[in-house]
Amino acid sequence: MSTTDTRAQAIIDWLTSTLKLSIINFEIASSDASFRRYFRVTHTQGQHIIMDAPPEKENTEAFIRIAQLFKSANINVPAIYQQDLAQGFLLLDDFGCHCFLDKLNPDNATDLYSSAFKTLQRLQTTPSLSKSQLPCYDEALLNRELDIFYDWFLAEYLNLSIPENIKKTLNQILITSALEQPQVCVHRDFHSRNLMFLPDNSPGIIDFQDAVIGPITYDLVSLLRDCYISWPEESVITWMTTYFQQINKLGLINTDLATFTHWFDLMGLQRHLKAIGIFSRLYLRDNKPTYLADIPRTLEYVSHICNKYPELSEFNHFLLHSILPAYNNKK
Repeated sequence: MSTTDTRAQAIIDWLTSTLKLSIINFEIASSDASFRRYFRVTHTQGQHIIMDAPPEKENTEAFIRIAQLFKSANINVPAIYQQDLAQGFLLLDDFGCHCFLDKLNPDNATDLYSSAFKTLQRLQTTPSLSKSQLPCYDEALLNRELDIFYDWFLAEYLNLSIPENIKKTLNQILITSALEQPQVCVHRDFHSRNLMFLPDNSPGIIDFQDAVIGPITYDLVSLLRDCYISWPEESVITWMTTYFQQINKLGLINTDLATFTHWFDLMGLQRHLKAIGIFSRLYLRDNKPTYLADIPRTLEYVSHICNKYPELSEFNHFLLHSILPAYNNKK
């Protein structure tokens, strides 16, 4: 911790002066793609995580409200023990140091994803969540997310502009597919870095403050076509089919596997385009270059889906002949 880190010093003052904790150790635990940071504090009464969420940049109230909502649905999210909304500090359960990304391997992936499926089903089937007045993943939000790709990856990072007709067609295809799906509670970042590996009641779920009501395949494709780890396509299809069968039995969907697969693929394309834009923005605006390493894997997903569906042929041509050459020259 830097001696000029005034927010970290303010957290220590809050812990010692307001909460009267005797600190044994205080260290950075992690940061994420937003302006939030997390510290781990060990003190004479135990160990906790402190969320540092600058109030002018982060909506801590949303985190608290959705944490309570998810907890009521038996989703394993961190308990909130203390809060200072004026400063943007929360004292939370410590879910440890190991997320799914640290633990996943070919031998345990099916078991770990099965545990994630149980949580995902609770998210998608609990009536209080679907009636919770969470924001809707509507056409406007889907468009804004796609704009992140056009603005930050194409325009800012590659100095490219996409022809308006190709953009319009792509947006229409992806948004129509998203909106025609059953709408359920969506975590919105349900991937290996936000699922914590725990000895009991695993996974622990974090980074849920942007939850919405949206497409049923969104969290599933976030998990199985993860921007941070990839699997053979046959494994992804096997896991996706397993989940399809599970929610089909629960009555969550009334469609066939082919339609569900189409939804899954196009939802993944929308999410991966957004993610590539976000990775570019993190580098260009926020000086976080490490996320650039995740663009090649995410572009592979994009290429795979664009090759798979004829309705994406115009965008696929632009991808092959403009985007990928420009990106390869950039590396």
